[in-house]
Amino acid sequence: MYVGLVGCGLVGNKRARGLGSNHRLAAVADKDLTRAESLASQHSGCDYFADWQAVVGHPACEVIIVATTNDTLAEVATAAIDRNRPVLIEKPAARNSKEIEPLIEIAERNGVPVKVGFNHRFHPALIQARQIWDTGELGDLMYIRGRYGHGGRLGYEKEWRADPRIAGGGELLDQGVHLIDLSRWFAGEFADVDGYVNTYFWRMPVEDNAFMLLKTIAQQVAWLHVSCTEWKNLFSFEIFGRNGKLQIDGLGGSYGTERLTYYQMSPEMGPPATVISEYPESDDSWEMEFAYFIDCIQHGCEPQGNLKDAKAALRIVEALYEKHTSGKSVRL
Repeated sequence: MYVGLVGCGLVGNKRARGLGSNHRLAAVADKDLTRAESLASQHSGCDYFADWQAVVGHPACEVIIVATTNDTLAEVATAAIDRNRPVLIEKPAARNSKEIEPLIEIAERNGVPVKVGFNHRFHPALIQARQIWDTGELGDLMYIRGRYGHGGRLGYEKEWRADPRIAGGGELLDQGVHLIDLSRWFAGEFADVDGYVNTYFWRMPVEDNAFMLLKTIAQQVAWLHVSCTEWKNLFSFEIFGRNGKLQIDGLGGSYGTERLTYYQMSPEMGPPATVISEYPESDDSWEMEFAYFIDCIQHGCEPQGNLKDAKAALRIVEALYEKHTSGKSVRL
């Protein structure tokens, strides 16, 4: 398929590299024309523009990827859906749930498939964890514990992610939505939201840490922490069942080797049987996610990790911000 890409920053470049060999980048746009030109130069015959509307309306583009800053995600995606172009929109898909509601409406009305960039679902350790989970071997879910963080970089407080008008929020909205999405993937819907957000280190008007306590109706819990004061990059996600535990550590690169550890309890209790799987390969979750989306388009299937999943994650984010203001936990 011929692909149009809006947003040629770090994530946009990752998305371009993740197209695979069967698809071609036909047009790109970025408000910084030099970034658009740089990316286009790596793809033969690729047009480049400063105006995103030129990509959305480009006659060759069959699929649109939206990888802009958060403040324009919904606007660009809406225009693409209105032209009946399938869209892969980067998470969180909007700054808040109100911005995403028109997207859901127009996508359903036009019958256009839309995938949100929850690429963590496509990391091999998480894929294998989900396969084990689906067997029922772990028994009933008790709780989930997740940590995700990085240490920022010089000038981080001056970047767009530190501007609430552009980003919509801080670390909770950035890495937090990944942990929320993964928790919903295993636990289902959460009914109660509690926790705390604060800015400990970076001099910026958004939070640099968020602590979440999410509960289902059945009192299953996800205890999550996201941080941009995690001085050594960290990813850890643990799923506790009555019969065992799945623990995912690392995402490759600066987050360390990706690893799944499966702890299987015995009837006699004591030390569990332990199986460790490591994935030292480079991160191909971006390519796997795009291939999955194309398969959904071709077979007329609604993708997992869609706009409704993004809205549910955003509602949890908003509930935690509300709790921060009111001091009271929120029931969804």
